[in-house]
Amino acid sequence: MKTEKFDIAGMTCASCQANVTRCVQKQPGVREVNVSLLANQMTVTYDEAASGESDLIRAVENIGYGAAPAGQTTRQEGGFRQEWRQRTQRAEDERESMKKRLTASIVLLVPLMYLAMGGMWGWPLPGFLTGMANTLSFALTQLIIAVPIVFINRRFFESGFKALIKRAPNMDSLVAVGAGASLAYGIFALYRMSAGLGAGDMELVHRYAHSLYFESGAMVLTLVTVGKYLEARSKSRTSGALDKLVSLAPKTATVVRGGAETRIPSEQVVSGDIVVIRPGESIPVDGVVTQGGGFVDQSAITGESIPVEKKVGDEVISATLNRNGSFRFRASRVGEDTTLAQIIRLVDDAGNSKAPIARLADRVSGVFVPAVIGIALITLAAWLLAAQDFEFALNCAVSVLVISCPCALGLATPVAIMVGTGKAAEYGILVKSAQSLENLHTIDTVALDKTGTITSGRPAVTDIEPLAGDLTPDELLRSAAAVETGSEHPLAEAVVERAKAKSLSIPPAEDFTAEAGRGVRATIEGAPWLAGNEAYLTESGVDAAPASAALERFAREGKTPLLFAREGKAVGVIAVADTVRPDSARAIRALDEMGIRTVMLTGDNPVTAEAIRAQVGISRAVSGVLPADKEACVRSLQREGHRVAMVGDGINDAPALTRADIGVAIGAGTDIAIDSADVVLMKSSLMDVVTAIRLSRAVIKNIHQDLFWAFFYNVLGIPIAAGVLYPALGLLLSPMIGSAAMSLSSVCVVTNALRLRSFKQAQPGFVQLAEQTEEQIKEDITMKKTLEVEGMMCAHCQAHVQKALEAVDGVASASVDLETKTATVTLKKEVPDEALTEAVTAAGYTPVGIRQK
Repeated sequence: MKTEKFDIAGMTCASCQANVTRCVQKQPGVREVNVSLLANQMTVTYDEAASGESDLIRAVENIGYGAAPAGQTTRQEGGFRQEWRQRTQRAEDERESMKKRLTASIVLLVPLMYLAMGGMWGWPLPGFLTGMANTLSFALTQLIIAVPIVFINRRFFESGFKALIKRAPNMDSLVAVGAGASLAYGIFALYRMSAGLGAGDMELVHRYAHSLYFESGAMVLTLVTVGKYLEARSKSRTSGALDKLVSLAPKTATVVRGGAETRIPSEQVVSGDIVVIRPGESIPVDGVVTQGGGFVDQSAITGESIPVEKKVGDEVISATLNRNGSFRFRASRVGEDTTLAQIIRLVDDAGNSKAPIARLADRVSGVFVPAVIGIALITLAAWLLAAQDFEFALNCAVSVLVISCPCALGLATPVAIMVGTGKAAEYGILVKSAQSLENLHTIDTVALDKTGTITSGRPAVTDIEPLAGDLTPDELLRSAAAVETGSEHPLAEAVVERAKAKSLSIPPAEDFTAEAGRGVRATIEGAPWLAGNEAYLTESGVDAAPASAALERFAREGKTPLLFAREGKAVGVIAVADTVRPDSARAIRALDEMGIRTVMLTGDNPVTAEAIRAQVGISRAVSGVLPADKEACVRSLQREGHRVAMVGDGINDAPALTRADIGVAIGAGTDIAIDSADVVLMKSSLMDVVTAIRLSRAVIKNIHQDLFWAFFYNVLGIPIAAGVLYPALGLLLSPMIGSAAMSLSSVCVVTNALRLRSFKQAQPGFVQLAEQTEEQIKEDITMKKTLEVEGMMCAHCQAHVQKALEAVDGVASASVDLETKTATVTLKKEVPDEALTEAVTAAGYTPVGIRQK
């Protein structure tokens, strides 16, 4: 199977889209067709052995449209930028062309309408156009003005009649038939007037002088052009997120070649190049820092509001901005392999893909235009049979044609999907397809991997409990770090990191030995020390009884206790655990309040699993689950009738992510091309799961609104245009009003979809706040909060924490005390605890607690 993209020319409405889709689907070997009216592109998956590229192009051309392979990009990011620029330029050129057509049409329409309507309103007309003797001149003048309007808007006739001949009518066919019928009847009236003048039948002349319809046909063409122009302007705004992304990448880069720095175009950077980045410069490609360091603003890619410190060995992402510091990095991903290029591809493909709900509009649009033409003919015949004159019957038939616009149906879904996927990308949420965005709103159960999803995935010290009276917690930690310095075990590293974070002086260790999986021993300041589990210390002759209470308590809490002995006596216990992410509990509470059940899948023992479950408020915990068993757990939930989203790290959870109705890869960072996930979260935040589901619900609600009004408009408008209310109420729509209403319907649909651009990211606690009264909210607001912050060692650290906190929306000021390791913030409005802890974490420090004043 091969998947190929084609540029399609000549599509103007949903019927065009449906016609192209239908004709290509009929070709042998074609498995899937997605036609985008917004992008004027078609993506086809087909068997090359059954059909070729030329066969697909010929099929499209046979029904009156143009087709050509989409511009092939190079393996460089600049290639896609060029492709996007060309697409944007084509759209802009088309909009400008339509603007010129509209301007010229209006300039000509104004005098035409003055001539046609002036007599009815008593407006003054030139003498050579007044009076019965000048009636023919009056009619010819209108024709002379109307012809240029028809010529300016000839595209409707070219496309519409061509589609009719190919038996694939579209919206242009309705406009062409409607406006053409009006103009043809006007010419017929002109000949009848001429015959009346020749025969001296002034009554015949007078009757047809008021039935010219030149202004009606010209007005229909002009009003449809107004709608098309407004629609084009609105649609151009839907790609705003992609425009921003494409413009993020710098055009040039400084690389080291031949021992000297050289400025080259970004697309010429190759893997392995050393790239130089100075303050204020954007990073052109992905890579790894090899020298220096700085603080990089990654908000455009990951959504993180606080700049992230980059040191030697850290990864940097293309299109992010270096705020301060200078560094060099080795390019690892260039061209279309960069994070930015892949994000653009994902967002673009998602915006152009078709959601299941769009199939309904496609099916309706496929038969809509032929049905409307049939209704118009029936209307014409019915009024003639009802003894109405031809003018009346024609008026009703033309009104039916021009009021029936399938554009609103065709635009309802793709515009909302494009805006929705673009909005998600702004928040660092990459939705891979329109189907995934739609399916998210049906989720009623979220299955969560524990390690790296609910928790940080890194062990950290949680408790320090001395057992000897001569040891303080810091003294115990200092000696424990000395014992563990030589160990490579992750738990030992957590102890050492905690001691360094508290700026403790770690003494050197002598005679260090380690027993894998059991413990270590060393001499610290002349005293022998042991560190390890209870069994190791007991085998070494240490009485662990004094620590039994602490060991049992930590085990119940799901923590791993490390027992320390000095000179053969137990002197302390340090508990280590994979700490829960600051926003996990809030995100799970938000999901619960949205009516979504949460299930945790973990390989931990039941005690640890229950401790984490209770801490974050998860509905159910399944323990002892191996990565290979998670898929079975998801399948079991689905058998119970649940729609399941699986949230994991996208690697060892791949089978479960694939099995789930929606697979969500969290904390993917630059690895955004995880095939098994439907949604990729650039940040390691469960709150983004909440945001993604809320956004999906908003998009689907918006689509339902658009489809309802589009259907309602046509169901209501067509009978009125046909004149069903005329016998009872005398109500009759003119073609001019019908065409204006038709144009307005498309503009309304696009404008409604654009409301999604105001969608706001889920904030911690947003559900609870929405349910509180204004008085309760005021009572709950605390104007000062104090955070305990670990990791600050100097005035530089102090300044970083203060700057990070003051950058949080709602923080009036921040005061950081290096000695007490605390930061006090003064608030000017409600600020969630998570926002403060995230700011500190993003700055590179560890918040361990928060108090309110």
